[in-house]
Amino acid sequence: MDAGADVDVDRPVEGDSSAESVPDQDHGGTSEPLSLKQGEILRTLATVEKDSQAIAESFSSLFVSLRSTLAEATGSSVEHMSCFGDAAGRLQETALDAATKGNRYINSCLRLNEEIKGVENLAARLKHLRRNVDVLDTAVNKLLRPP
Repeated sequence: MDAGADVDVDRPVEGDSSAESVPDQDHGGTSEPLSLKQGEILRTLATVEKDSQAIAESFSSLFVSLRSTLAEATGSSVEHMSCFGDAAGRLQETALDAATKGNRYINSCLRLNEEIKGVENLAARLKHLRRNVDVLDTAVNKLLRPP
């Protein structure tokens, strides 16, 4: 039935022979007119239809809500993945920059080490010259200050 259709359960359908009053029959020990039972059945069917319609609307509302929540979660997931991608990219750039600076530092240390080897040679020569100057100074002091 259509969701907006009104059901008239009080009047019988025209041309329906089953809706006409049938003389009293024996229905399980009670003698009620058939049209009365049909009216009850139609009212019960109308109630069931209204309940079914309410359940359908409830399910429809639930699915709309679920669709909205799923869309929101999907949007959040896309945003989180984008954020994660950005963070991973920045981390990669930073790690590459740190590795480059570390290599520069190591190369500078190696150059300094090579230069220090030359300075060690110079330091050994200076040490030898210093001893010679000290010996010369001692000799000059002995000559200038007699005992």
